[in-house]
Amino acid sequence: MSLNKIKMTTPLVEMDGDEMTRIIWQMIKDILILPYVDLKTEYYDLGLVNRENTKDQVTVDSAEATKKYGVAVKCATITPNAQRVKEYNLTEMWKSPNGTIRAILDGTVFRKPILVKGIVPYIPTWTKPITIARHAYGDIYKNTELKVQAGSKAELVVTDKDGNETRALIHDFKNSDGIVQGVHNIDASIASFARACFNYALDAKESLWFASKDTISKTYDHRFKDIFAEIYENEYKEKFEAAGIEYFYTLIDDVVARVVRSEGGYIWACKNYDGDVMSDMLATAFGSLGLMTSVLVSPDGKYEYEAAHGTVTRHYYNHLKGEKTSTNPIATIFAWTGGLRKRGELDNIPELMEFADKLEKASVMTMEQGIMDKNLAAISVLENKKAVTTEEFLLAINENLKKLG
Repeated sequence: MSLNKIKMTTPLVEMDGDEMTRIIWQMIKDILILPYVDLKTEYYDLGLVNRENTKDQVTVDSAEATKKYGVAVKCATITPNAQRVKEYNLTEMWKSPNGTIRAILDGTVFRKPILVKGIVPYIPTWTKPITIARHAYGDIYKNTELKVQAGSKAELVVTDKDGNETRALIHDFKNSDGIVQGVHNIDASIASFARACFNYALDAKESLWFASKDTISKTYDHRFKDIFAEIYENEYKEKFEAAGIEYFYTLIDDVVARVVRSEGGYIWACKNYDGDVMSDMLATAFGSLGLMTSVLVSPDGKYEYEAAHGTVTRHYYNHLKGEKTSTNPIATIFAWTGGLRKRGELDNIPELMEFADKLEKASVMTMEQGIMDKNLAAISVLENKKAVTTEEFLLAINENLKKLG
């Protein structure tokens, strides 16, 4: 690489985060990016303290900035529960920043494992990565739910534009207290999800699998199936055939069985909750959540890159005590490289794209040399491996980055 820093013309949207990943975020910038790139970012602090101070307006602002500039890189953030509300003295249990951003961008989340020599998948037939495409709108993530007292009756009521009501009994809670939940989706979002998946499959030249439970959910899930089928037949069938890939639909339980028996190398499209669960399962089965990339793609071509894992709370508390930590930074590095590569692609800066490629290669090289965090070292089958601190890991990656020129 040239001694002169690579110039950027358009800023990335930078979304800072929480706890240990916030510490690693800065270390990655200081060690692996700022020495080589004249980094331009529009910065938003999505740490929980600032979300509280701004009443979560900062999250909305960061999403709107992503719509403006087209590319964002996001650090992992806390989604508060009751314990976090008390810990951070919050005035409200703020919603998931990822959920808010996904809703504003109307995006689909694509998560793909990073394959590394020495990290053997728990499913030995998986020789190629499996990409999870997660619908990022609706279902339980935008639900309404209530506790119900015995003797109550719950109904689903829809009032049309003329004031006419349609009612359906959910349950008559005659003899017991209970709970009730209402979920929704919209055709426009499902269609955006479908097109994002079909486009991603064409770009990756990989087949697309989609699954729901339409045999049980004959209206809700069946709507997903119908919209996918209609868009495929009308807009993508000829393109898929020309590319030599296929679109395949089956039931969610059937596709799980097929996935386990497969060799990988395809995109698995999931509804919101299915994708949330299955992406973590795949990440663990391939090796680690720390080796899973994640990108949110909007229908109009906006991109937000992040790590698939959380904020690594336990390591953060150790860090506050002054202890050296060994936390895997790879997924966060790949969030940065994904964002930088896309920025270079959109702005026609080949040097920036080349830098992103080299940084990813240096990261994989380092792990395949046996240098890694303690969690990866615990599952690596390499004979000569060494567990190092996070900073030592990043410095070793930087040495390999320099060797790549």
